[in-house]
Amino acid sequence: MSNPAFERIQQDLSENDVVLYMKGTPMFPQCGFSAAVVQVLTALGVKFKGVDILVDPSLREGIKQFSNWPTLPQLYVKSEFVGGCDIVREMAGSGELAALFKDKGIAFNG
Repeated sequence: MSNPAFERIQQDLSENDVVLYMKGTPMFPQCGFSAAVVQVLTALGVKFKGVDILVDPSLREGIKQFSNWPTLPQLYVKSEFVGGCDIVREMAGSGELAALFKDKGIAFNG
């Protein structure tokens, strides 16, 4: 059985090195957690695609099933699920996030 939400997610992930599934847009985040992750990525100078899950309820549920992770935002690097807000902030603070971008060949300020 095909899942249109999963197909869209796969397409987003295959076309973009860094994808953030979030509430709102990078310019206008609709929740503090999404805003915090956008801030981390922006501070690192990482180019990313922000996907607003509020405009598509099937995508909102689909991404939770896809990652088996119950909350948003969700960050993906090279199609790999990294985590949500707390994990991203911890990784940024420890230098782990910069190391991940470096390992994956993602350009960032560092």
